[in-house]
Amino acid sequence: MTRIADRFAELKAQGRSAFVSFVMAGDPDFETSLELVRGLPGAGVDVIELGMPFTDPMADGPAIQLAGQRALAAGMTLSRVLDLVAAFRKEDDRTPIVLMGYYNPIYAMGVPRFLERARAAGVDGLIVVDLPPEEDDELCLPARAAGLDFIRLATPTTDDARLPKVLSNASGFVYYVSITGITGAAAADAARVAPEVARIKARTDLPVCVGFGIKTPESARDIAAAADGAVVGSAIVERLGRGEPPARILEFVRSLADAAHGA
Repeated sequence: MTRIADRFAELKAQGRSAFVSFVMAGDPDFETSLELVRGLPGAGVDVIELGMPFTDPMADGPAIQLAGQRALAAGMTLSRVLDLVAAFRKEDDRTPIVLMGYYNPIYAMGVPRFLERARAAGVDGLIVVDLPPEEDDELCLPARAAGLDFIRLATPTTDDARLPKVLSNASGFVYYVSITGITGAAAADAARVAPEVARIKARTDLPVCVGFGIKTPESARDIAAAADGAVVGSAIVERLGRGEPPARILEFVRSLADAAHGA
């Protein structure tokens, strides 16, 4: 079992939903980013999604786009992302880390080299938003063979005909995108999310976590009550963009995590 499977098994035994946080690796610089990521588990984060900065994101709203630009301007590269994970692992060998981003930087590094380095650094899973199931031979299957989970995105437009294909070869958890559109663009609606989560769970034993549009402790609680976990990214990244120090951001993260765990 991977760290991701272990963590969700622990949470299920405790009767709790997961709280998953997203931050962009290297935003606003390597050391500040590492300080923040090291503080996330203590703030109640169950799974860390770490963004791989990329010049041409498609699914990201303004907050995460700007976070990627700040990271790139500070010299962040995919190689440095893996260095950050390795530095985190020196102090934490339990918290799952999922790299989230786009295929281009991985392709540029080379899939075999990337997977070897990711595994050595302590990465547990991948979310690559621009690789559909039809391209599983490209990265999904090699990643699974290397022991990394490959986490799929499902959306409100993923109908019953498409869903089995999306779930094929998926592992770790399923990430349900609660809105149609980019990150941070609208608020998630728990009443609409709940039947979609049930529809997905009828087709898979994997946990289903819901992200996009969760900005407050109240919405984190409501979404966590309807799913196996709530994912928050833009609301955290926006605070980094305003220059808030990691300690204050971690207080906000704690409020979100407590709400999700109390659902």
